[in-house]
Amino acid sequence: QVQLVESGGGSVQAGDSLKLSCTASGRTLSSGAMGWFRQAPGKEREFVAAISRAGSLTHYIDSVKGRFTISRDNAKNTVYLQMRSLKPEDTAVYFCAASNYIVAGPDGDEYDDWGQGTQVTVSS
Repeated sequence: QVQLVESGGGSVQAGDSLKLSCTASGRTLSSGAMGWFRQAPGKEREFVAAISRAGSLTHYIDSVKGRFTISRDNAKNTVYLQMRSLKPEDTAVYFCAASNYIVAGPDGDEYDDWGQGTQVTVSS
C-alpha cells in the first residue's frame, strides 16, 4: 500500500518561510516525477510545482516563482517544497503527488498517488 505523508506545515506570518517534506512508504519516489499542489478553502486544487524524476527539471506556477523551490533527495525517498516570502494568498492545504512519468506537469491526472495534505496558514 502506497502512502505519501506531508509534513512541515503550520501557521506563520507574511514574509516567513516554511519547508514542506513528503515521504513515502510502499513506493520509491525516485521512480517518477513529483508534484506539489494546494487547495484553499472554497477553491479548486491548484498546481504549485513539479520536479522531474532525476531532479533536473522543475516547473512552477507564476505566483510562486522566485519564492518556492521544489527539490528531492531520492536517497531519502523525500521531496521538499521550500517556501519563502509567504503571502496570505499562499494559505491552503498542500498535497504532494507522485507520478509514474519521468516528467510531469500541472495536470493532476499525471499523478498516481497523493498524500493527505498539510495545512499552511499565512497571516498578514
